[in-house]
Amino acid sequence: MEFKTLKPIFKQLFNCLILSCASFSALASVVLTEGHVRAMPDTVPNTAAYFTLENHTDKAVRLIAVSSNVAKDAQLHTIIEDQGMVKMRHVEGFDIPSHGALTLTPSGDHVMLLGLKAPLVLEQQVELQLEFDDGEKMVITLPVNKQADIAAEQEHHHHH
Repeated sequence: MEFKTLKPIFKQLFNCLILSCASFSALASVVLTEGHVRAMPDTVPNTAAYFTLENHTDKAVRLIAVSSNVAKDAQLHTIIEDQGMVKMRHVEGFDIPSHGALTLTPSGDHVMLLGLKAPLVLEQQVELQLEFDDGEKMVITLPVNKQADIAAEQEHHHHH
């Protein structure tokens, strides 16, 4: 019988805990899991960034803007197929579902860095400022890598 009287108390404590956690910045729960900026020849003025963001919150968030100090402009792009032609299209934002992930890849959604101020070098760390529709901002840092290195690294999991 005694346990039954404790149960509502625990339930209330638990609810208080959950509420106090929820009042922290929603973005503390959007997490970068991996990513990189594509290394390009010095003569190419643009590159792309690919990364995965996980949303550990109970509400969907939308990535609406990206900026970086290494490029004049950064845009959210998607790849669409139009009459058999694959085209890049500038989009207004990417939704990250509640308890879901947004994965930016070479063959899908990605961030274009346009008008690089200087050629990027391998292993350079590139900072991206992400902006979300709820006004939250987040800074992520991605290494510059060649495509092929990523696949090899994922297979071997070696650390430099």
